[in-house]
Amino acid sequence: MTTRPLIECVPNFSEGRNPAVLQALIEAVTAVPDVWLLHHTMDADHHRSVLTFAGLPDAVGEAALRAITTATELIDLHRHEGVHPRIGATDVVPFVPIQDVDMDECVRLARAVGQEVGTGLGIPVFLYEQASSNPAHRQLESIRMGGPEGLAFRMEQDPAWLPDFGPPHLHKTAGAVVIGARQPLIAFNANLKTNDLSVAKAIARSIRQSNGGLPCLKAIGVRLASRGMVQVAMNLTDYRVTPMHKALQAVTIEASERGVAVAGSELIGLAPQAALDQAAAASLQFERFDPAQVLETRIAEAMLVKKEPDPTLSDFLNAVAAAKPIPAGGSVAALVGALAAALGTMGARLGGHTEIERRLAHVANRLRRLVQEDVDAYDRLLKAYKIPKQHPDRSASISTALHQATEVPMEIAELACEVGRSIHACFPPTPSPLQSDLTVGMMMAAAAAQAGIHTAGSNLKLQLNQQLRDDLLQKLGIVEQSLEELKGLCYTPPPKQ
Repeated sequence: MTTRPLIECVPNFSEGRNPAVLQALIEAVTAVPDVWLLHHTMDADHHRSVLTFAGLPDAVGEAALRAITTATELIDLHRHEGVHPRIGATDVVPFVPIQDVDMDECVRLARAVGQEVGTGLGIPVFLYEQASSNPAHRQLESIRMGGPEGLAFRMEQDPAWLPDFGPPHLHKTAGAVVIGARQPLIAFNANLKTNDLSVAKAIARSIRQSNGGLPCLKAIGVRLASRGMVQVAMNLTDYRVTPMHKALQAVTIEASERGVAVAGSELIGLAPQAALDQAAAASLQFERFDPAQVLETRIAEAMLVKKEPDPTLSDFLNAVAAAKPIPAGGSVAALVGALAAALGTMGARLGGHTEIERRLAHVANRLRRLVQEDVDAYDRLLKAYKIPKQHPDRSASISTALHQATEVPMEIAELACEVGRSIHACFPPTPSPLQSDLTVGMMMAAAAAQAGIHTAGSNLKLQLNQQLRDDLLQKLGIVEQSLEELKGLCYTPPPKQ
């Protein structure tokens, strides 16, 4: 496919002074196919490193897991001293939707990686932002409150603070880790020409949203010992609401009232082009500014017009028929499920079922992407089996690849069952030609679900990680029950309305 789903991951690690550790983290990420390292930073005062990488969803999940594993092996939180708040060797791991992917996919990935970390590494995992199901854990600053000691106390004393995955106590060297899904965030800092930490903290309190300041702005004051100054460290959770120039302006005004000048600002990691266009237009006081006036933007748009067309149905059928192992059963099941969802969307539109129409359109899009994700998952499994038997990473790589090769067809089956149930809810109360099409859609959904369950079960038999196998078997049993219910609906007339 010419357009591939892309997810960004921006893990933060509690190490900013040992280049060898940073290099090991980079190598862990870049060793995964279909993942691209975009940026990395290391700060000695914050004692923190940040990687930014992007790629296909499951590949990004595998890269994140490998980086967390590496950090667990190399970073001892008990020996860590830095000005930035943290609760783990790997402190926070957010997944961000970038291209042809929605937040639900990032949530799925966060939970899958979280389960692997909790089960395989024995680290307590807290899900935050969009991935959180516990309101108390939604905000990162709430989880970090009191540092590792405060989190350990809450886990011990308050049932509401049990982790989402892993043991109810800190890992002996790696602490805990926060994993989640969120929209793009800009880390933007303002440095002050003073060494008075109380000034930076006062400004941070004044401008952040939690104290009635600028919306979508988080801020703390920290000391930069190596530079002999202090800093207002900010996170802009939605630059469209509070852009960078507005945040800097607020810091400048607050600092001026305290007789302090701003030494400069710094961007940590990457920022969307739109955010930089926004700041440039404001600082130059353009009366009218169109992002299309950016040379690189226009070049990209011109090249996009001439891109290769998406593959046709004939292309897909030829690819399936080719003498190679992929695409195969899982991809075909996903396509069948997507076609069933398309039939259901038609029925929902004709029947005026607006909410069902919206949901089926979303599921159809997700199933379409799973056609390629099944190819990617099986390709990674084939590569894992090619690792030499004596290599120490072979067993773990096969286990991880099998996990992904099981999760993808299982999700196909889950979504296909949902498609079938949704179609059944669209049946008109009186006989009509539409009922025949909807019945076909339900039968196709049931077939896709059956195929997905079969594929997932076949891969699960090869899984040697007993804990992981038991967890997936339990999930597979739930999907099988859902399929049996769907089969019953296929041959049960809808209730008269």
